[in-house]
Amino acid sequence: MKYIIKSKEPTSLIQYRKKIDAHFDGYSEKNDLRNSLLKEQKYICCYCMQLITIGKMKIEHFIPQSDKVEGDKLQLVYRNLLGACLGNEGQPKHLQHCDTHKSNQKITINPTSKNCESLIKFNSNGRIFSDNFEINKDLNETLNLNTESLIENRRQALDSALQELANKNSMAWTKEILQREIDKWNAINDEKYKPYCQIVIFHLKNKLNRAS
Repeated sequence: MKYIIKSKEPTSLIQYRKKIDAHFDGYSEKNDLRNSLLKEQKYICCYCMQLITIGKMKIEHFIPQSDKVEGDKLQLVYRNLLGACLGNEGQPKHLQHCDTHKSNQKITINPTSKNCESLIKFNSNGRIFSDNFEINKDLNETLNLNTESLIENRRQALDSALQELANKNSMAWTKEILQREIDKWNAINDEKYKPYCQIVIFHLKNKLNRAS
């Protein structure tokens, strides 16, 4: 999960929200919204960080529309809207992930919170976890981010990044080398982040902290 800085909402959403009895299902210009979400998230899923496109994504309500307290009033509020992958929609429940698996459940970890990245860790085998009990439950149970396919995709991203770094630098990895690599994985190329970027950044930062 990578921190999302919410940007300007689409004009069509602002205008539609002014209508009497406006509701999410009645908002017809959802591609405006999808484009805005894709650009601010740099084309990665708000939860698992795989690449998403306008034709293969879902509009996620962080606070579900079904929530009896806030769901109705937040259904068209831009800060509550995120772009998520399809999460193996249509597959058996144990294979689903992200918003598809989350459904109408609420979670603690919010990718629009500045500290979200610091609350999430990754094992070198590709598993995602948190030292916070509630957030760890979000990751494992509600979002189901440790499905076999996501674990493997994260592991491959990390292994490939470390192998590429080793090929370029046969000597010890200095702080300068590691910082350049971290900056590269934090960078935006062709408006996009690298998929699963945070597992690589997490492990590079650990190496940086241990470097002399």
